[in-house]
Amino acid sequence: MTQYLNIHPENPQARLISQAADIIRNGGLAIYPTDSCYAIGCHLGEKEAVDRIRQIRQLDKHHNMTLICRDLSEIAIYAKVSNPAYRLIKSHTPGPYTFLLRATKDVPRRLQHLKRKTIGLRVPENPIAQALLESLGEPMLTTSLILPESELPMSEIEDIRESLSEQVDVIIDGGACGIEATTVIDLLEGEPVLLRQGKGETHL
Repeated sequence: MTQYLNIHPENPQARLISQAADIIRNGGLAIYPTDSCYAIGCHLGEKEAVDRIRQIRQLDKHHNMTLICRDLSEIAIYAKVSNPAYRLIKSHTPGPYTFLLRATKDVPRRLQHLKRKTIGLRVPENPIAQALLESLGEPMLTTSLILPESELPMSEIEDIRESLSEQVDVIIDGGACGIEATTVIDLLEGEPVLLRQGKGETHL
C-alpha cells in the first residue's frame, strides 16, 4: 500500500523523511518535490525499481537517467568532471539544472546511456529533496514526473495520488511545485551545449 506523507516544504520533519528514506532504501519508488517539479526516484542499486520507473514513464533504453546528489563531492564520484566543467557546475548548483557527463565505473552500466556511457547529474535546491538525500546517504536515481500522455510534469498532488498511488510506494506532499523540468546542459565535449531549456536560467 502506498504511504502518503505530508512533509513541511521548508522544515522537513525528520521522522517522516526517515520513513521515506527507509522505503527507498528497501527498493521502493518515491514521488517527491524538487526545485523544478515533482519527480519520481528510487535507490540506484535497485534494478526492479528502475524498471518500474521506465514502465511508468514508458522510457526506452536510450533515455538518459539522472542521479540526484547532495553536493558536488558526490558528482565527482559518479562522473568524469574536467576543471572547466566543475566550475560551471559549481556556479549553477544547487539549482534546477541537470548536467550530462561521462559516467564513472561507480555507475551501474544499466543506468548509463547505452551507447554514449553517460549519466545525468544534479544537485537540487529543495529542503525536502536535500533532507531525503542526507537521510539516504547516497544519490537517488530520478526523473521528472512526466506521464507518457503529457508534455508537462504533474504538479497537483491530488492528481498524482489518483494516477499513481497504486504504482509507487510513497508519495511526499511537499506543497506547490512547478511544471518546468530542469535545464539540461551537455558537458561531454568541453564546451557546454544547451540540450533543454527548463526552469534554470542559462549563463554558459
